[in-house]
Amino acid sequence: MSATSLARSVITALVAGGVREVVVAPGSRNAPLAFAAYDAAEAGVLRLHTRIDERTAGFLALGLTKGGSRAAVICTSGTAVANLHPAVLEAHHARVPMVVVTADRPVRLRGTDANQTTDQVGVFGPLVPTLDVGTEPVEIGSGLVHLNVQLDDPLVPEDRWVPGLVEQETWEETGVRAAAEIALGPRTVVVAGDDAGPRARSLAAAAGWPLLAEPSSGARTGPALRTYRLLLATELAEQVERVVLFGHPTLSRPVQRLLSRPGVEVLDTHPEWRRPYPVTPMPGPIAVAGADNPAWLAAWQEADASVSRQLDALIDAAGFTAYHVAGAVSRALPVGGHLLVGASNPIRDLDLMATAYDVGSHHKVVANRGLSGIDGTVSTAIGAALARRPGNRNLALMGDVTFLHDAGGLVLGPDEPRPDNLTIVVANDDGGSIFSTLEQGAEEYAHAYERLFGTPHHVDLAALCQASRTPHWRVDSLAELEHALSVPNGGIEVVEAVVDRSRRRELDLAIRALRP
Repeated sequence: MSATSLARSVITALVAGGVREVVVAPGSRNAPLAFAAYDAAEAGVLRLHTRIDERTAGFLALGLTKGGSRAAVICTSGTAVANLHPAVLEAHHARVPMVVVTADRPVRLRGTDANQTTDQVGVFGPLVPTLDVGTEPVEIGSGLVHLNVQLDDPLVPEDRWVPGLVEQETWEETGVRAAAEIALGPRTVVVAGDDAGPRARSLAAAAGWPLLAEPSSGARTGPALRTYRLLLATELAEQVERVVLFGHPTLSRPVQRLLSRPGVEVLDTHPEWRRPYPVTPMPGPIAVAGADNPAWLAAWQEADASVSRQLDALIDAAGFTAYHVAGAVSRALPVGGHLLVGASNPIRDLDLMATAYDVGSHHKVVANRGLSGIDGTVSTAIGAALARRPGNRNLALMGDVTFLHDAGGLVLGPDEPRPDNLTIVVANDDGGSIFSTLEQGAEEYAHAYERLFGTPHHVDLAALCQASRTPHWRVDSLAELEHALSVPNGGIEVVEAVVDRSRRRELDLAIRALRP
């Protein structure tokens, strides 16, 4: 089979497997795949994106898939493949079913030190299955997969391709499982980690149990407690006897300590996750017969209200901080809005500052919590916004180091699809302030802290944005930030909120010390 025919069969298989977005990074060996993807886009069976950086391309595909439109990323051979590895690892650990397509030399050139040739079969390790595609037809399943495509000369087509209609795979529920009933009685809380979904909120509301929901859980609605992370340091947490766990909790050590505490039973509704603590698997639907003792929930709600008031007073007295930035972004998210949050401090700041949204308001908050890295966040945000319906409000919140790590994500060619509405808010404290809240930030390590962890960079973000013709606002107060968020320019824009990190550790310690 010629390289052109093989490439066209791969693109056909991608479309049949539900792929609607294809991201291509330019290269020679992957040219047959690129031409086939271009022709398929011209025929209207998929949407094409090109990026000059494979790492950016990988995270764009990740964001598109997280946003609800399954994507594939295509690159050439050699080091190009390695640049996809961060996005592939995140996709695996976050259970994101994007497709990775890498071009390779034919078998006869493997192991010969031919130019730009390495061993690409299994290059992403045992976590990601590789299909080494030679001449056999390929089928795309429903999970993350790596297609390594052997392409021989000639690498350019002799004609244009007009793909026909492709039958799309569908997955249907084969039966409805009866709900398992959870007994009332033990003092229970519901923990909703990343991508938990609304079932967590529904169960907590039905049972009258405290809901401890991370911002990207999809359950930060209705009865969710705002300051649960702080309440887990109080005697209320010591009374917990049982946890019903949804999703993948990653944000806080207090939650991990609760889940690992001897004597606390953990009912795991997502047993596909491999937990570092003992759990009782609950793989199907669950339900309760009525509500539990209302005094238990009331105690948590009263404590949450008390600590929330103290928290607001403490932060309001601290000047313009990253906490103000997170709170303003949360309040600016309208009904039906979409927010992508970066790792490190921003998602933790949002966790403390975001109050629960109304049930049914369709706010969507997502984050790369599979491995919780800072890389690729700009590209993930652009991909997620592109996957959304035009006209919806899209926001992203990240720190300055995270923004700089993927500033290349703002490099889009003139013909590339662009979000019609994405505001990227950068809380710029000129370095990595999260480390000041950890062990490294203690006074005894102050001599080395700035060089090793604070990492001030003094980058002019306005000039950086200007280089890619990205509109930029700089704000130095909460009022200015709220104004900037209320009047989006359309397209991609960056709002730089300049805050001070010199008192971050002091403020964090004061917050942790709050008690009802």
